[in-house]
Amino acid sequence: MTRTAPHPPAVSPLFLGRPLSLADLEDAARRGRPVAICAEARARAAASRRAIDAIAAAGDAAPAVYGINTGFGALAETRIADHDIRALQRNLVRSHACGVGPDLGEAEVRAMIVLRAQVIALGHSGVRTEVLDLLAALLERGVCPRIPAQGSVGASGDLAPLAHLALALLGEGEARFEGQLMPSAAALAKAGLAPLELAAKEGLALINGTQYMTALGALALRDAAALCTAADIAGAVSLEALMGSKRPFDERLMRVRPHPGQAGTAGNLRALLDGSEIMQSHADCPRVQDAYSLRCMPQVHGATRDAVAWAAEVLTREVNSVTDNPTVFLGEGGAELISGGNFHGQPVALALDLAAIAAAELANISERRVEQLVNPALSTGLTPFLAPNSGLHSGFMIAQVASASLVSENKVLCHPASVDSIPSSAGREDHVSMGSISARKLSQVIENVRNALAIELITAAQGVDQRRPLRPSAGVAAAHAAIRRVVPGLVEDRPLYRDIAAVAELIQSGALLAEVERAVGPLN
Repeated sequence: MTRTAPHPPAVSPLFLGRPLSLADLEDAARRGRPVAICAEARARAAASRRAIDAIAAAGDAAPAVYGINTGFGALAETRIADHDIRALQRNLVRSHACGVGPDLGEAEVRAMIVLRAQVIALGHSGVRTEVLDLLAALLERGVCPRIPAQGSVGASGDLAPLAHLALALLGEGEARFEGQLMPSAAALAKAGLAPLELAAKEGLALINGTQYMTALGALALRDAAALCTAADIAGAVSLEALMGSKRPFDERLMRVRPHPGQAGTAGNLRALLDGSEIMQSHADCPRVQDAYSLRCMPQVHGATRDAVAWAAEVLTREVNSVTDNPTVFLGEGGAELISGGNFHGQPVALALDLAAIAAAELANISERRVEQLVNPALSTGLTPFLAPNSGLHSGFMIAQVASASLVSENKVLCHPASVDSIPSSAGREDHVSMGSISARKLSQVIENVRNALAIELITAAQGVDQRRPLRPSAGVAAAHAAIRRVVPGLVEDRPLYRDIAAVAELIQSGALLAEVERAVGPLN
């Protein structure tokens, strides 16, 4: 499992209880930015906890309040005796820890912890500050609860994954510490932390919410936004290799169809292709129009940009939302607890399903550009399959096949999970979002898109090599140089899987974008 890269100590902490962006969440989850609980959040949490303590102190004389002195779900009408309230919360966490499948990665778990702490810090959960502090300490000390990836239907929140997170606070279940999987009690002890005994409502507050789907979805959307720009770079390299035209990216065309994503991609392509000697060499050629996969990049990549941006707005709202139940509201007349449905993941599920469809299109059009590059009927002046000696060598023949495979897999993954609902809890929870599945699918689509773009980049770089001595634009030359630092040109057939992985890492690390931006300035 990949460890997060810690920030240097001088980096300012991320204050929970204040508005967070998706970039903030990614910074804490992937790069180890420290978190802290702001003073106002601590005060809000303590005030809301006093309302729960008042109900608990009233004992059996208190009115029935869901999740505090009642059972859960279909058992909500079952009254729980005062002496069993703490056992109720412990039993809830234990019984709901039903996750299956592969374990989440460290970054995804850290994102879940940040988001769970953020909800409590907003001051409507009625959870003690001790719980908030232990969540923050898990992040600070590097304790990573083991959370299986499957088992949530996305309402009443991500119950099973969050229950595995809550188990670690009890010293139960398993966690990773310093790269080793061990019982959570041992991980806490090695980190100098002590487990908690949950008080009234705290087990429910820890597992009710959308923090699993939101954590995975937010990180995937950050990747999707980066892949939009990587797709522009890959498309520019392919356009140069295919001796295409940049005229379809004219700013005047963008103004008369003013979708912001389309304009952003067109602006990137103009910057990436400026000053190309290859383009100047065929300025007066008889070709009238390029294939759609080349000249429609602003329209296709741009539509993805707009969809991903909308999904990011939805997820940003969710990151800063209170999603547990019941919710504590404090007023002059005292505290009021309202049972509702903020744990339902439908807003997130719909956004992530759309993001998966949108991101998949980047691979779809990329594979068509690869076909243009390797098909001798379409790639004038390039060798068949870009092979050094066609026939003796197969070149990039099967690289295109691999890309087609990824595209086809994405088509299956893009079926929206949010259109399904299987009732649970004896019919009480009769409509669920399946948002956890939306998030998992999006994560896989993103990985497939990254690999498809890597295939395009290594293929297009070989095409640019074959255009020598003509030189590409500065932007494409910078991308080509970055690729060639990790992948040599193809002079005879070799296994390409290492090349694909190396360029996928070049994309994921941000090194490709950084190299290109040093040559052409900031891209959209």
